[in-house]
Amino acid sequence: MTEPPPQDPTATHQEQHAAGDPATLKALAHPLRLKILRRLAAAGPATATALASSLGQNTGTLSYHLRQLARAGLIEDDPDHPANGRERWWRGVRGTEVRRPSRPGLPAAERAVVEELDRAHLQEDLELVRRHADRPAEEDEWVSGSRSTLHLTQEELREFHDAYLELLQRFRREHTEAGPGTRPIAVRWFGVPLDGRD
Repeated sequence: MTEPPPQDPTATHQEQHAAGDPATLKALAHPLRLKILRRLAAAGPATATALASSLGQNTGTLSYHLRQLARAGLIEDDPDHPANGRERWWRGVRGTEVRRPSRPGLPAAERAVVEELDRAHLQEDLELVRRHADRPAEEDEWVSGSRSTLHLTQEELREFHDAYLELLQRFRREHTEAGPGTRPIAVRWFGVPLDGRD
């Protein structure tokens, strides 16, 4: 599973690096922080005040969570909006790809963080499913998806995942690079065994 913050397409091959350390995962394992990252990815750089208003939070709460995301290296000051004694503008760190580690072999504390992150992602994805089901008719042309059953080995599943990540990189644009007619689109994929075996 990956959770890439917004990136500059020109940095894809130059600066791309994966992160999956406990501090990064812990910073992500909070629903509001995931919403902050999604908002920055969808609408571009913002201040704590603007984020608080759009997410229905107070500025103090937002500022705390922004500091946690910055400490984990997931957001940074936006160089196009220098503070000059005013509020800071934040953007997602470009070129960072968060990779969820496999739970077997993780220490108990780290496994708990990964499971908490999985639950936060699931809650977010359930909300997307509800929005998909309740979408107005005029949104149909903006919704796409696929459901399939494949018979794969573990290696083939990894290959499929890597191919999916390559496809994401091919279409990835940072907010400021998105042209007319573009909209932020949530894209998800997951594979789950259907036969019930461990």
